[in-house]
Amino acid sequence: MVEGTFFTFGSAFEMWTFRFAVIALVSFLIGGVVLITRPQEEVIGHPKGLFLLFMAEMWERFSYYGMRALLIFYLTQHWLFSDGEASIIYGAYTALVYITPVVGGYLADRYLGQRKAVLFGAVLLTFGHFFMAFEGDASLGQDNPMINVFWLALALIIVGSGFLKANISVIVGQLYSRTDIRRDPAYTIFYMGINVGAATASIICGYLGQTVGWEYGFGLAGFGMLIGLVFFVLGKPLLLGKGESKHPERIAGGKEWLIYGLGLAMVLLCFAAIQFQQLVGYVLGAFGGGLVLFVLFTAVTKLAAEERDRIFAAMFLILVSIVFWALFEQAGSSLNLFTDRHVDTQGVNASMFQSINAIYIVLLAPVFAMLWQGLARRGAEPSTPMKFGLAVIQVGLGFLVLVWGSQGAGLNVPTPVIFIFLIYLLHTTGELCLSPVGLSAMNRLAPAHMASLIMGTWFFASATGNFAAGLIASATGAEGVGEEAGKQIVLDVYSTVGWYAVGIGVIVMVVSPLIKKYMHLDTLTDDNVGDDLLGQAGAGLEAQEAGIHPATKG
Repeated sequence: MVEGTFFTFGSAFEMWTFRFAVIALVSFLIGGVVLITRPQEEVIGHPKGLFLLFMAEMWERFSYYGMRALLIFYLTQHWLFSDGEASIIYGAYTALVYITPVVGGYLADRYLGQRKAVLFGAVLLTFGHFFMAFEGDASLGQDNPMINVFWLALALIIVGSGFLKANISVIVGQLYSRTDIRRDPAYTIFYMGINVGAATASIICGYLGQTVGWEYGFGLAGFGMLIGLVFFVLGKPLLLGKGESKHPERIAGGKEWLIYGLGLAMVLLCFAAIQFQQLVGYVLGAFGGGLVLFVLFTAVTKLAAEERDRIFAAMFLILVSIVFWALFEQAGSSLNLFTDRHVDTQGVNASMFQSINAIYIVLLAPVFAMLWQGLARRGAEPSTPMKFGLAVIQVGLGFLVLVWGSQGAGLNVPTPVIFIFLIYLLHTTGELCLSPVGLSAMNRLAPAHMASLIMGTWFFASATGNFAAGLIASATGAEGVGEEAGKQIVLDVYSTVGWYAVGIGVIVMVVSPLIKKYMHLDTLTDDNVGDDLLGQAGAGLEAQEAGIHPATKG
């Protein structure tokens, strides 16, 4: 144990990690305030509105990932759900977080405009995160009446994410003209806000929640969301009128409040769905299947041959992405529990390891961008389906490396922490081969009039993958069989899914030439590829980003 200035830490490493995270967060907060309060209209060549959105997104991600790092532990240790039950709840929650942006984006496009949708989402998120801090008597478990407040908090966060995350990236794109060369650098700056918030939240909120008390971790996440909301409200003039409704007549009079009422009705629906997780599975199965059939029917009956083939290729990539997300999203559930119970964390709280992915992304995303560009100049860049195959292989190898490391060390001793860093490394490199690449592919392959439909299908597939992740995580539950036997059960599941993923990835790589042929890249005629969706350049900056439903152009 190490005594800090205010807190007691499990090790010096944990103490300094916590301190660096606090310093980084405060530095970005102060820097953001300085930038957006300067008298100049632009700062370092960009409108001040960009840095306002940076701050709002940074604090929204801080609140979301602060809560996410603690959720599986809160379910098992405070509400006393079994590992299996907690994993299903976690999977249903993350799946709903991916579904609601489709609705939030649609309502913003058709009625509210992006700014008001983001504001409404931020208000819901603020209440949701603060409600998470009301925990009641821990000894009562699920008999605690405060569990209803907990369900309500999750529902508010789900719907709030749907309104906010569906639209804030779009506003970034609206600050720049279509031909402005500053668009991509702007999204790089915005992307930094996403990952600064995600990395620091997992460390700070994770430590406070697991060490000091749940209400402190969740409460700080709520306070972070409140800061983001304040920034967004006070900084409205910096947006220069962007993000406003294109159809103000549709929300004239009291019509706007009807939209907000619909949002609250969604909260009630999610309040029920999160308690009856099978309902989420049925919804995903019914609507997902219907959506796929509708897309295929449209492609077959209404599109020319080459456009039809591109839709077939897109649907293949979408199905592969479900496999990837089902395994990648073990991070917040079963892998989080495994780290807590079976890994030598060197005195560091398990929830703090949730920051590793975001840190890796910041470090590796520029490397991958340069790698793809360098290979493209040499004519050696892998095709999109080949990258997808590599992604699935890497996510599978991540689990196999953890299994081999754990078995090599021995089941009766804690797994060395280096293997947690390795599994996150392989999962992050896999993510960088699939997430931004997939979003780019969806935009290139979809005809302009089907762009939003294909994007919605992509995120619906992400929701399906997250729900499947909960089912896989539930299979690792091993209460009452002893620590060593429980560890073996988890490793058996990880070994199985790891080998299946490697096999699927190899198959994808083998058929990738055929899928590439169906993409007909040589006959794409749109010189503005990647510019058919507003804010599109920002999509996919964060794999767990809660969906983006941009407005279509033209």
